[in-house]
Amino acid sequence: MIDKIIGHVARKQFARAMNFREGASPSLPAARRGSPCLLYIHVPFCEKLCPYCSFNRVTFDEALCREYFGALRRELSLYQERGYTFEGIYAGGGTPTVMVDELAATLHHAKSLYPIREISVETNPNHLTDRNLDTLKKSGVNRLSVGIQSFDDGLLKAMDRYEKYGSGGSIAARLKEIGGLFDTLNADMIFNFARQTPESLKADIDRLLETGVDQVTYYPLMVSTKTRELVQKTLGPVSEDREKEFYEIITERLVPPYRFSSAWCFSRKEAMIDEYVVNYDDYAGLGSGSIGYLHGTCYANTFSIRDYIDRVTRGEIPLMAAREFSVADQVRYDFLMKLFGLLLDLPAMRKKYGKAFDWHLGRMLLPFRIVGAVRYDYRKDWLYLTPQGRYYWVVMMREFFTAVNNFRDYCRE
Repeated sequence: MIDKIIGHVARKQFARAMNFREGASPSLPAARRGSPCLLYIHVPFCEKLCPYCSFNRVTFDEALCREYFGALRRELSLYQERGYTFEGIYAGGGTPTVMVDELAATLHHAKSLYPIREISVETNPNHLTDRNLDTLKKSGVNRLSVGIQSFDDGLLKAMDRYEKYGSGGSIAARLKEIGGLFDTLNADMIFNFARQTPESLKADIDRLLETGVDQVTYYPLMVSTKTRELVQKTLGPVSEDREKEFYEIITERLVPPYRFSSAWCFSRKEAMIDEYVVNYDDYAGLGSGSIGYLHGTCYANTFSIRDYIDRVTRGEIPLMAAREFSVADQVRYDFLMKLFGLLLDLPAMRKKYGKAFDWHLGRMLLPFRIVGAVRYDYRKDWLYLTPQGRYYWVVMMREFFTAVNNFRDYCRE
């Protein structure tokens, strides 16, 4: 019951926060020095469009994709011309490796502009070829995240992934073969599909453990309001009734040998960029349909790929919407994201926000203390998530990303 109340309140709060319809001022804040900043690079092209995905994505077109990567490199330069600097890159999609040579050229261009110290790239199982892996390695990729979702062949067929990406067994075997090539090999998994059972989920985890991957991101199915109908037709009804049971199965079987690095990410070692919204306070969103958060301003680029290319070619930052968050909203955002990463450094937050932080924190913290979601370390002056709190944060992050997905749908319309 508590998790449903938390989900309901979070849903309303995030829907309000992601409402850009009124008072939107599409402009970037001025660049600032001093805090680490990440580049999120969005590549919207996919060979297959998965029914549950609400990210900005289109079916792969080689000529358009090549033109798009050229525009991405131009946008990278536009940020440098405006005084921004970045230390990390996260390439997501879509499928960033759909044209691996173009991706490599884009990463090299970014490194020529900025002091990049870590690079994370998403990919699909069919792109784990020797040539692609060699290209990514030479481009400085530290973390490779493979979109698997499930090893269950029935689910893969329902998601229209089996024919293109291979069977669960073949994917697992390839993951095992390429272990050790990158600092971090991550398996991106989804739970709470309608067709999943506790037994099939346990089988997925058993196969996952056999691969020996460095890291596992295991998040619940998150669909926008618009996508929900399509998902129900292809994969069955979307319900949160079994979500907690499934999450407990995952945590009980993965910890150990893994440890928590966020509420839904599990790592064997000190890993990098498992969740960039945790690791970096600020991130710029580059590419069509990307979303950024810089110095309290949340913004989105145009979702039209043609409009994106044309505007960047003219030397414009291709924004379509922006909203400057109030101090209260910024504190809520940090409260959510930092505790999703398991701890909130209170002295660091007071340094960032001043006296206003404790006032806003007090309003948010009490209900979570009452339900046992957080504990306070008097020695360090930090807040930590409790085991019970980890699932509550999964619920809130599910609602956060659902609100973002709904915003994406609104932008496309």
